[in-house]
Amino acid sequence: MSSTAPEKTGRIKQYRQSYQIAKRTDPKIGLWTLLWFVVGALVGVGLFWVIPPQQLSVFKIIVMVLGAFAFGASTALIIFSRRAQKAAFQQMEGRPGAALAALGVLRRGWIKEEMPVAFNKQQDMVHRVVGQPGIVLIGEGNPNRLRQLLTSERRKHERVASDVPVHEIIVGNDEGQIPLPKLASSVQKLPKAIKPADITDVVNRLKAIDAVRPALPMPKGPVPTSMKGLRQGMRGR
Repeated sequence: MSSTAPEKTGRIKQYRQSYQIAKRTDPKIGLWTLLWFVVGALVGVGLFWVIPPQQLSVFKIIVMVLGAFAFGASTALIIFSRRAQKAAFQQMEGRPGAALAALGVLRRGWIKEEMPVAFNKQQDMVHRVVGQPGIVLIGEGNPNRLRQLLTSERRKHERVASDVPVHEIIVGNDEGQIPLPKLASSVQKLPKAIKPADITDVVNRLKAIDAVRPALPMPKGPVPTSMKGLRQGMRGR
C-alpha cells in the first residue's frame, strides 16, 4: 500500500470529525458545502469550455469533467473550512482553554506551551507562544484579574529575556480585547523583532522560569474540542 494512503485516510477522518462537530451549531453546513461544490463545478465547466478547441470531443468532455470536479472540490473545501471554523469558535467561546485551542492553527515558526503558564482558582489563565515577534502572553478570563496575572508574568519573562519584546493580549469581545476567532491572525500580525534562528534560544532561556513554576492544576470543566481537523483549511493549504 502507498505510504500516502494512511495520511489520506487520516485526513478524511479528520474532516469527517470536523463535519460532525460543526453540524452541532451549523446544521446546514453539509447543504451549503454541496451547493458551493455545484457552483464551483459549473464555473469549472464554463472555463474549460472556452479553452480551445471549441468542438466537443471525448477528450474535451474528460477535461471538462476533471475541471468541474477540481473547481467544485476546491470551492466546497474552502466553504466547509470557513463554516467549520466559525462553528468551532462558537462552541469554544467562554470555555476554559479556548484560547489555547484557537492558537493551535498558528503557522510554523511558533512555539506554543501546551499548558497555561499562569492560572488561578477562578480559571483565569495565561498562555504563552514564542515567535519572531518575541514572547506573546495571552490571557483569557476576567480582564480585571488577568491584568495582575499578565503583569506578574511579564516581569518574570523580562528577567530572563530582557532583550526580547513581550506582548500582552486579552481574549474577549470588549474594547481593547481580541475576539477568539481573530486571536491566531492577530498574533501572527505582530511586528517581527527576532530572527527565526533565535527563537529556540529564547525558549531555552524561558525554561529557567518554567523550572521553578509550581505545577498548575487542570482547569475544571470541559476542554475545548481540538481544531486539528481544521488546521489545513484554516492555514490556506
